[in-house]
Amino acid sequence: MKYKLLAASILATLSTSAISATYQLSELGTPDNAKFSYVTDASESGHIIGLTNGLYNLPIDISYIDFTDNLIENAYDNEVSIFELSDKVITFTLDDIENNNAASTNPDAHNFMVRFLSGLSTNFEYQKLNSFTGIRFSEYGVVEQPLFDIASVDYDGLTRSTFNVYNAVSEDGVSVGWGSAPYDKVSFTPDGEDDAEIWFTHDFIERGIVIGANGTEVPLVPEFNEYGGTSRANDIVKTNNGYIVVGNISTDINFDRLEDIDENCDGEDEPVSSCINLLNSNFLGGIFNKRAVKWQLDASLNITSVEELGLALTPDEDEIEEDTFTSTAFAVNANGTAVGSSHTRYKNNDNIFVTMPVYFKDGEVVTFIEQENDSSQTGISSAINDDNIIAGYATRIVENTRIRKFFYHDIATGNTVYPTNFFLAANSTANDINNQGYIVGESELGGSDSSRDKAAFIYKIGEDKITNLNDLLPCYETDGETDYPYTVVEANVINENNEVFGVATKTVEKRDTLGGIVTDVNGNIEFESVAVAVKLTPLENGSIENCAPPEAEVYERSSASMSWLAFLLLPLVGFRRIFRF
Repeated sequence: MKYKLLAASILATLSTSAISATYQLSELGTPDNAKFSYVTDASESGHIIGLTNGLYNLPIDISYIDFTDNLIENAYDNEVSIFELSDKVITFTLDDIENNNAASTNPDAHNFMVRFLSGLSTNFEYQKLNSFTGIRFSEYGVVEQPLFDIASVDYDGLTRSTFNVYNAVSEDGVSVGWGSAPYDKVSFTPDGEDDAEIWFTHDFIERGIVIGANGTEVPLVPEFNEYGGTSRANDIVKTNNGYIVVGNISTDINFDRLEDIDENCDGEDEPVSSCINLLNSNFLGGIFNKRAVKWQLDASLNITSVEELGLALTPDEDEIEEDTFTSTAFAVNANGTAVGSSHTRYKNNDNIFVTMPVYFKDGEVVTFIEQENDSSQTGISSAINDDNIIAGYATRIVENTRIRKFFYHDIATGNTVYPTNFFLAANSTANDINNQGYIVGESELGGSDSSRDKAAFIYKIGEDKITNLNDLLPCYETDGETDYPYTVVEANVINENNEVFGVATKTVEKRDTLGGIVTDVNGNIEFESVAVAVKLTPLENGSIENCAPPEAEVYERSSASMSWLAFLLLPLVGFRRIFRF
């Protein structure tokens, strides 16, 4: 991505004697039917995309469930015990769910069914639910982009069974992501049985997609598509002739996994699709070998070429490798240089493999992080600017602790730098870099090992100074007394106007899974912390407010802290980086 220089006055005014903020925060919005929202990308021309999680009123299909089955009876007994431990009386029975529509009217019953089904993610005799979906932000509101989901034949609305990752958007609003196929409820009779059973099957595990600004959808079907194959689309850039999209595709199935498929997935005891899904989830690398890929598309979104970008190791042709090998491209610049991660051999050891940051250039896959004496080392290259400066993270041992530390790497010089962090052993991740050398991401701030605050940061190459973006925001609301309600915990994008897009937390009235406001036993409204998508706009004449006590460190300002445990309870903050492998 291409960016302008952040106004020098902003970082030059980092002093505790300043009296006004240097960024203005705007909340981008959350759909009415969801609890959380996140930004994943924003174009220079104002197209902003993201994800939402915590959907209210997830549809529950009870038509096929045997409510006398031990699985659901035991789950209900455990639910009763949980209520009793909280000195509460449970408000529903299994009979209420089966015969009185309780899952649609009683929030406790709905919450129970959602958690029950979620705990059976690899049991394909039960409905599949997913609370994540893509969204587009605009001045007119937040619009859902469901990727592969379709209308259900069993209930109103979408199936809500697909997994969705909405990753990147081009200058003219063409976007990319990847997701799973929707599940169908099918009748299946096991071999030797007379009675049919209900199973949930789908056509593919994951597939990339390109979505035109006008809504045109172009699935990125891999050439190797046995059992659906796999593909992911992670980034897109507009070119003079069309678009470049990068991600990865399946190339074949690991030999050992093929034997497992032949032995187990014969379609006699369960549908083949269910068996394939289960096998894929049972192995860390899945069943498919995958390679980083670059798709070229013309202006009409026709795919004109598909180029595999390679792997940072050469599989042994004389011996059968037991592991699946994956490389993937996460970002690409205007020059067509892509960055990402790849399996490679640990210090040339044929039997140990690690996933390391790489870049893909001129037909080569280049690793550039020096491997330490620890085979658990890993990392990714998250972003690249047009000057071929890469940003990402790699794990390192600091103070006898393995941490995730952000870096930048200059392809031209071969130099890799791990900047000074908020404290020596802080976990940190770089998410984006601009052409002027500004990097944004998130980092731990400090505290004990069991409770560390986290904050979004901005860093300028050459200055060796990491700045908490919360320190560039007001201490108080406009009344001058009320604490500022937002804590920015993740920065994902910085554009040419020096606007930063990320995720903040704020406290709101707590809502149940049906969307109703939650009260305690005394009738008082309860509150909770939620994640919201935000945009930070720089102020030309701003300076830093002193929010922290005089004896406190700069990064410990009281208005920008949040317990690490509470942060972990916010689903998918950091989502864009979680599903990178």
